Amino acid sequence: MMADDPSYTAQGGQAGAPSGASSRQRIRTTSLAEQAHQALHLMIVRGELKPNERLAEPELCELLDISRTPLREAIKQLAAEGLVILRRHRNAVVAPIDAQELEYLFEVEAGLESMAIGLAAQRMTNTEINRLEVMQERLERLVDKGDLNRYFELNQRIHSLLVAGAKNPVLTETHQRLLGRLERARYLALGKFGRWHESASEHRGILEALKARDTARARQLLVEHVQHTGKVIAAICDA
Repeated sequence: MMADDPSYTAQGGQAGAPSGASSRQRIRTTSLAEQAHQALHLMIVRGELKPNERLAEPELCELLDISRTPLREAIKQLAAEGLVILRRHRNAVVAPIDAQELEYLFEVEAGLESMAIGLAAQRMTNTEINRLEVMQERLERLVDKGDLNRYFELNQRIHSLLVAGAKNPVLTETHQRLLGRLERARYLALGKFGRWHESASEHRGILEALKARDTARARQLLVEHVQHTGKVIAAICDA
């Protein structure tokens, strides 16, 4: 029985049901909402759900095999991330891609990641840098295989690891809040004009600067890397 069944109380449990059953139901609903969030997030990032597309709840419930309660929780989370626009008494829609907003986002990303990698060059352990090198080698193999989706996922992990290397939880939290809106733009950029081949080469240069503990060089290369992606996105928007 789903949590949005009328026989459930406002507290999430079935009327007259034991408290343990209520707890299990809440856990299950949260899990379904998170699964729905992950699925919809991926569909938006990859363009399967397009900008301004209406999120029709009956169709999505059927597609994801869930009820409306966890679906709506997932949509609210996506709205908080800037990927969905909620509308009163109407279905939500996928947020449009706004060229001006993306310009601002990439400016902020360049600043945050530049600060992060400057700190990471001083604070990352050799073990962490070796892990980055292993990931870089995998990244380059994915380019050779032409596997864009797995390349994108690994690329995102590398960016997150570089930021985590700063050992600054406030910086990491701030960066994490931007990821949802940046991911869609990055995926779009990597799929155009052979950008992901160029991106892999830029990542290699950043890694070498980190290995040398060259703070200035690492920051310069990281800013250029983010700016290149931003320029590709701008060209796509202009087109």
